[in-house]
Amino acid sequence: MQQKTRAFLKWAGGKYSLVEDIARRLKVASQDADTLVEPFVGAGSVFLNTNFKKYYLNDINADLINLYNELKRQPDEFVSDARKLFVELNNHPDAYYSYRLQFNASVDIYERAILFLYMNRHGYNGLCRYNLKGIFNVPFGKYKRPYFPEKELYAFACKAQKATFTCQSYADAFRKLPENAVVYCDPPYVPLSKTASFTSYAKGGFDLDDQANLANLAEQTAFLHRTPVLISNHDTVWTRKIYSQANLDVIQVKRTISPKGNGRNKVNELMAMYDKRECYGTR
Repeated sequence: MQQKTRAFLKWAGGKYSLVEDIARRLKVASQDADTLVEPFVGAGSVFLNTNFKKYYLNDINADLINLYNELKRQPDEFVSDARKLFVELNNHPDAYYSYRLQFNASVDIYERAILFLYMNRHGYNGLCRYNLKGIFNVPFGKYKRPYFPEKELYAFACKAQKATFTCQSYADAFRKLPENAVVYCDPPYVPLSKTASFTSYAKGGFDLDDQANLANLAEQTAFLHRTPVLISNHDTVWTRKIYSQANLDVIQVKRTISPKGNGRNKVNELMAMYDKRECYGTR
């Protein structure tokens, strides 16, 4: 693989460290496929580090997809306007919470896109979290000098010309799959413990029923419609059960979100490949 490209967003569960493993599996499964579909695109690390002719990139988070579309449409203007917020005066709790209020009150797509990037880089740990009313509520991050990702923004905008971005449910994304595609799913992960659940990424969350439904959709898509599907998730008794019809590989990854740096231990992660040929990997 060529030198990796970083996403411009900080992202809980981002796949930058795993793109080689994921891209290799997608290449084996895709054969003549010219399109990558991601129902849970997140920060886009897999998109940025694969080479398909076309991309259909979806996420249930409307602010994320709005940001991608605005950046794709007018990269120079977007980068220029966003840069203005990355000044020392704005790296302060009062400024952050004022901009957060402005974001939550705004109905202007472009304004929300600029502020979403600002809060991503100035908020705590790059989290994206909303309350039940859909209000963004991530606290201030207390960074010495937040990084303005100009190079990464332009790299994303350039490649985004090959992509179509949509904001819909994962189920709708599966219902509208194009021909000659391969699918990669990076859903919100099954919690490793009862206290580790993180379901506030978007209003409504993503529960165990959704996890099982996604596995069923992947199975139907691969075995009935002949479109390979790769899903990544934590390695648990539950995920092994719902992915029982897939070929499973285990890789070790570091936690990306932890309040203490020394608490970022390696955990096992499942790569579940649904492929009509059923010849990839080992269980």
